[in-house]
Amino acid sequence: MEDMKVSFLKIITEAYGLRATDVHISVGCPPYYRIDGDLVPQEKYGKLTKESIMNALKDLFTEIGQPFPPKTKEVDFSFTVAEAIRVRGNLYYERKNPALAFRLIPKKIRTFQELGLPEILKTFVERKYGLILVAGPTGSGKSTTLAAMIDHINENFPHHIITIEDPIEYVFTNKKSVIHQRELGSDTDSFYNGLKYALRQDPDVILVGEMRDLETMALALTAAETGHLVLATVHTNSAASAPERIIDVFPAHQQRQIALQLANTLIAVIYQRLVPKANGIGFTPILEIMVGTPAVRNLIRENKLHQLESLIQAGARHGMVLFDDALVKAALKGEISRESALQFARNQEEVARRLGMKPS
Repeated sequence: MEDMKVSFLKIITEAYGLRATDVHISVGCPPYYRIDGDLVPQEKYGKLTKESIMNALKDLFTEIGQPFPPKTKEVDFSFTVAEAIRVRGNLYYERKNPALAFRLIPKKIRTFQELGLPEILKTFVERKYGLILVAGPTGSGKSTTLAAMIDHINENFPHHIITIEDPIEYVFTNKKSVIHQRELGSDTDSFYNGLKYALRQDPDVILVGEMRDLETMALALTAAETGHLVLATVHTNSAASAPERIIDVFPAHQQRQIALQLANTLIAVIYQRLVPKANGIGFTPILEIMVGTPAVRNLIRENKLHQLESLIQAGARHGMVLFDDALVKAALKGEISRESALQFARNQEEVARRLGMKPS
């Protein structure tokens, strides 16, 4: 059979039209589109060959006006298709063959209301200074939530916003704010360098795409402490565990100082997952929220981190909510199915009891 001519731009445009969030390309398989959370093979393309993938890759980089990536084992890149779709790409190799993962990001930045995000997030980003952390696994919508938060500032405040991203996903247009977006590799060498020099660029707001290392965390805390609003992502599996995750990165002799800085600057920690909607079309963000109240800050200061979860549970009047409580609320409102709530729950027995179900 003759090798089929493949166009990645055509595939991406088609996938976007089908509401896909991701496209996967590999040798010996048809393209796969992730639609409503499931991978769906596109059999009409047949099994892609190494030659057809490499030819399509060369055509893609010519069409987007970027140099062809060097022969490294993994490479990140990003581009825009038809002025509507922002694409984050990753080229990697498996069994000595090329493979690609494309994440499709709508160019339009959706509002809090469109995303179904709680209004309290607006009050967080309306603060003059402090630290806002967004946590959650890969693909949990952290970037989309952060984009909505940055755009709310952009719509309402005359601020200078600097973002440090790997790679740039959502592209902002200046409204009331002036926004400078810096990408790892092309604009800065590391999150640490980007953050260090951002402090000399008169920022009001700094977005750090990811706090990966001790130096970046320390600098982010210092920036928040010295009068800047800092937003960052961090890898934890709950809002309550984020302070411990940050403090434990540092050597023992620094942990007291870091705990004090965190206690002094923390505005909120948001832990997020995307749960399929009850109608099966799209996802609902389920958020666990820990607000930096005096009581929360005091527990961080006194190293009583194991008590944070109880404080979140009792902090509804401050806008706090535990993840399982948010799941139950969404299920009872019919936004997600009870089965999905049970599947994502941390304490399945308790969630099943509250929803009148048998635990799986």
